[in-house]
Amino acid sequence: MSGSSRSEKKRRQDDRQRRLAAAGIQVPQKVTATNRTPLIVIAVVLAVVVIVGAVVLYQRSKTTSVDPTYTATAAGAVVTAGSGPTVVDVYEDYLCPLCDRFEQTYGNEVTTALNAKQITVRFHTIAILDKSTTPNGYSTRAADAALCAVPAGIYPKYHKKLFESQPAEGSAGLTDDQLIAFGTELGATGDFAGCVRGTTHDAAITAETNTSAGTPALQTNGQFGTPTVAVKGAKINIGDADWLKNAIAGK
Repeated sequence: MSGSSRSEKKRRQDDRQRRLAAAGIQVPQKVTATNRTPLIVIAVVLAVVVIVGAVVLYQRSKTTSVDPTYTATAAGAVVTAGSGPTVVDVYEDYLCPLCDRFEQTYGNEVTTALNAKQITVRFHTIAILDKSTTPNGYSTRAADAALCAVPAGIYPKYHKKLFESQPAEGSAGLTDDQLIAFGTELGATGDFAGCVRGTTHDAAITAETNTSAGTPALQTNGQFGTPTVAVKGAKINIGDADWLKNAIAGK
């Protein structure tokens, strides 16, 4: 492997570790040969955790998708969904793989609570991964399309569609034509195509991204990452499967 290839691989590994850390996911550190026994124990524990997590995710993925009936409005790059008493803030980037995992794991539960008017969710449309596509910029383009989906009357289903169709990091991302086609498929009203092609919300997305990333309460060890979820302004642990139930209960 060439020096440049090793350097790029190291950069990507470091970037991945930073993003995992910002999302509150701890990455085990390397140990020396003298610590081989603890390593075996850790490996076994991690294997069990991964298996259990995979089973939970699989069971959730088998659940029939919940049809959203809630309404949504937008102000700047923040989409307010539902009208329940418990307010949940969700910070997400449409290119973020962990955000897709969050949607797969908790999407139905969140939608059910929104439909039942138990919660209000403020979706903060973030673009921190613009440099992770070639050419750069897919995160902002997808975020812009999602915001265009609000006046078009299709935001709940469009939000889900963007994650279901999430492109890989390092790719070119979805084209504007593809983003527009999703809207047509979901019954967008008004000039949805013109809104998407017009980069209507780019400035608002940049402002929201900078504000969110610079808020200490949303950081872990000084870093901001997506997905981030906050209740009453405090970042919560989304690794706790009962986080939404506890939020609704006021715990």
